[in-house]
Amino acid sequence: MKTKITFILLLGLSCMSYAQKGISPKEDTKKTTITNFPTHLEYSTELASGLKTAQGWQVTPVAKGLGKPRMLYVGKSGQLYVTRRDAGDVLMLKDTDKDGRFDDLMRVADFPGVHGITSKDNFMYLCNNSKVLRYALNTDGTFGKVADTLINDLPSGGQHANRTMDFGPDGKLYISVGSVCNDCKESDKETASLLQVDPQTWKRTLYASGLRNMIGFDWHPQTKEMWGADNGGDTKGDDWPPEELNHIVLGGNYGFPFAYGKRVVDQSREDPVGNTKEGWVKATQPSVMEFPAHSAPIAFAFFQQGNNKGDALVCWHGSWNRQNPSGYKVERIKFDKKGNPVSSDDFLSGFLIGNERFGRPAGLAIGNDVVYVSDDANGIIYALKHK
Repeated sequence: MKTKITFILLLGLSCMSYAQKGISPKEDTKKTTITNFPTHLEYSTELASGLKTAQGWQVTPVAKGLGKPRMLYVGKSGQLYVTRRDAGDVLMLKDTDKDGRFDDLMRVADFPGVHGITSKDNFMYLCNNSKVLRYALNTDGTFGKVADTLINDLPSGGQHANRTMDFGPDGKLYISVGSVCNDCKESDKETASLLQVDPQTWKRTLYASGLRNMIGFDWHPQTKEMWGADNGGDTKGDDWPPEELNHIVLGGNYGFPFAYGKRVVDQSREDPVGNTKEGWVKATQPSVMEFPAHSAPIAFAFFQQGNNKGDALVCWHGSWNRQNPSGYKVERIKFDKKGNPVSSDDFLSGFLIGNERFGRPAGLAIGNDVVYVSDDANGIIYALKHK
């Protein structure tokens, strides 16, 4: 079902000043929102056979019926951990007969709203909207029965509660915290940000700000520099703002909520107190690459070895407010020898058929010789390997 809704916002001081923080725009602004959810199709082997991969790769469904699998993590023995936010648990999948498909499933943790997952020094770390837990890892890959609560006061999630985290090359833990709403000025400095946590004290600091919802981030294997894919705002039309690939640096401000992309000002926003939008944006970091609006980046990860070392993959979950749907695929971003992104191409596509879709890529894990992708619309895990 497709619905077109047009909003005309008259942001004069007399009628809107009570809702603004700062000075309202001098001119009236118009917003057009098109709501278009591509029709869901149930998984079938026939549909899966139509998936397209990058040259030299082949794709196979290796687990089915998982509900809504989200983030993925490959264990030391090749097992795959899957967080399920809606079910509030973590699954461990094993391929016991070595046929390339998972045949053993075990629930290894119960944690309401769990989303992010990472591991370090024989511990598994999980996070939900407000907490970070740590479990001891047993030799069989299961978790210890009792978890340590390391953090219990992350900011309220609001509209974007899908926390993700990972340890950087410096040994610090990094946690992405999305904005509480579509494009409002945040009242908590820790929202719309990336936090850095000292694992010795578990105290955290603000590493980067102005990031609307950077769920996926990773470090380039050679330069050790951080990169992340950020979600642009909604209700601003079909083609703006773009989704962004950003080079994340300490102290960087990436523009939200006053600008997107390469410092393009959002004219529907009020001016910040004591400044203009244009003046405020001058000190922000521009994006390095842009992608079609509303494609919704989720997971983002670099190849750490092999012929693709230094290239990255991003899962595009897919649009809901665009006349012509975008996303619904996994894209490869190619980096040059200096660690700079130079181009991109489709890595796994074919989930979108006209205005129908049978998959929404969400989670991503890159192992030694395999790439795993989760589809949280049909509960499938796909494996991609070289032919």
